[in-house]
Amino acid sequence: MASPVPPNRRQFLAAAAAAPSLLSGAARSAAHRSGLPNIVFIMADDLGYGDLSCYGRQDYATPNLDRLAASGVRFLQAYANSAVCSATRTALITGRYQYRLPVGLEEPLSETSKPNQGLPPEHPTLPSLLRKAGYGTALVGKWHLGELPSYGPLQSGYDQFWGFRGPAVDYFTHSGDLWDNDRKIEQPGYITTLLGDRAVSVIDGYAKSRKPFFLSVHFSAPHWPWEGPDDAAESGRLAALKGTLNRYDAGSQKSYAAMVGALDVQVGRIVKALDSRGLAGNTIVVFTSDNGGERFSNTFPFTGRKSELLEGGLRIPAIVRWPGRIRAGSTTGQTAMSMDWLPTFLAAAGAQPDPAFPPDGLNLLPALTGTAPPVPRRLYWRYKRRTQRAVRDGDLKWLKINENEFLFDLAADPMERANLKERRAADFRRLAADYAAWEATMLPEDPATYSTSFGPAQLADHFNTPPAAPQAQPGKP
Repeated sequence: MASPVPPNRRQFLAAAAAAPSLLSGAARSAAHRSGLPNIVFIMADDLGYGDLSCYGRQDYATPNLDRLAASGVRFLQAYANSAVCSATRTALITGRYQYRLPVGLEEPLSETSKPNQGLPPEHPTLPSLLRKAGYGTALVGKWHLGELPSYGPLQSGYDQFWGFRGPAVDYFTHSGDLWDNDRKIEQPGYITTLLGDRAVSVIDGYAKSRKPFFLSVHFSAPHWPWEGPDDAAESGRLAALKGTLNRYDAGSQKSYAAMVGALDVQVGRIVKALDSRGLAGNTIVVFTSDNGGERFSNTFPFTGRKSELLEGGLRIPAIVRWPGRIRAGSTTGQTAMSMDWLPTFLAAAGAQPDPAFPPDGLNLLPALTGTAPPVPRRLYWRYKRRTQRAVRDGDLKWLKINENEFLFDLAADPMERANLKERRAADFRRLAADYAAWEATMLPEDPATYSTSFGPAQLADHFNTPPAAPQAQPGKP
């Protein structure tokens, strides 16, 4: 499926031309001799598909992320596993559809969720599997997969954690919300900058130790409250509302632009830290989002927002840089999903998933490195609000919202306007049946249902059920 050319195409192509497409032979050999690739995974929160200038945003610029795209590959068909944050994070860290775990049924995980809910520490995770392969592992930023004492980053494979555990924090008044490992700390400052500071510090530490590392940097920007670096007064006003951060009168396009600009600056600092410490040639850098955009986001050319299974709630930016392995200034039409990063990073590290918990995700390395064409695949979603369900198969998408059902051709109709369910009735029936077969392999949607009808043995069966429609895994490059 083609993507519209960004309005600032001339600047983007100029940056791409200035970036080397491949390392020299000597530099490439040196990078490969250094052993396992480092991995830096950067995730924004609620950033829409069109919120970067290299994806078409016109009212502000994101020069650092544009340069990252110019030195790597930009996905045109990347998706979040969910239209909300904690469900996507469950899929990301496990490499599996989030609906296989009780915590993944929370949309999102909150104070009103089932008591003592979180990511089971015994479940293999992306950081725990990489740690087993010899990596140092660190999380800087948002966790949102369960609270202490039962759940946390250190309990699920990270060696280090610095950030916050819940869904969001105020960008200025985050007192009582910051953690250094399992210890609460106080540190004044704008949270986006603080997370960038810590990420650079972690990179410094690993550069000195020369140990391969996996660093996840999960920013809160541009999630509400909508506060740019100069909006301390707005922070105070919201604090006076006693925690009601998403009031309808909050935020503006100006504050949103400032938040994304601050995020862009910190991504630039992280990339510069890798470059200046001689780590860039052997480091995979990924930038993406946890779901589609929210109030002030640009999701063009799609419709829909966060919490919706329309394309705008699911389609996200995704950029990957790996000098010497990924062609600079390129794009890919490979469909990708949050859960794909686990098998992709494990393949890059020469590691294997736990056979008892086979990934649902796809190893993206062949598509990223150009050693194989894009792999056709089928993707599934469900979302409790308004009983939403969706399947994407090639360019076709089956969508159900409450009792209304649709069939769209995303290549011809990215805005999802023309319902083809009568004109292409056979495809409509096929995808609806495919969804029903897939859903039967997942946990029931209602947590109250599985809590009463699923004992430990049945829940374990759902943990270990292989994918309903296994995807062919291309060979390693």
